[in-house]
Amino acid sequence: MIEANVYFDNNVKSLGYETPEGKSSIGVMEPGEYTFGTGAPEIMNVIQGALTVLLPNETEWKTFNGGQHFNVIGDSSFKVKVETQTSYMCQYI
Repeated sequence: MIEANVYFDNNVKSLGYETPEGKSSIGVMEPGEYTFGTGAPEIMNVIQGALTVLLPNETEWKTFNGGQHFNVIGDSSFKVKVETQTSYMCQYI
């Protein structure tokens, strides 16, 4: 089953799905700043655009462009700055 998710006043939208490899979501973020919470560890894949991220336990923001990814620990939160509309795929591991 495909699950539709909408966050931050319609500025972040994703579709969640599950395959034999596990749960994932694919979505788009509008420009803005967001804080996301995690339950499970995640791999965030930037498909197109860029995400500038402040990961848990870090003090420096890092930018990830299309084709790059970053890992987020479970039971935490991370901050994201988005300058242009950006697509992503999140894999829950």
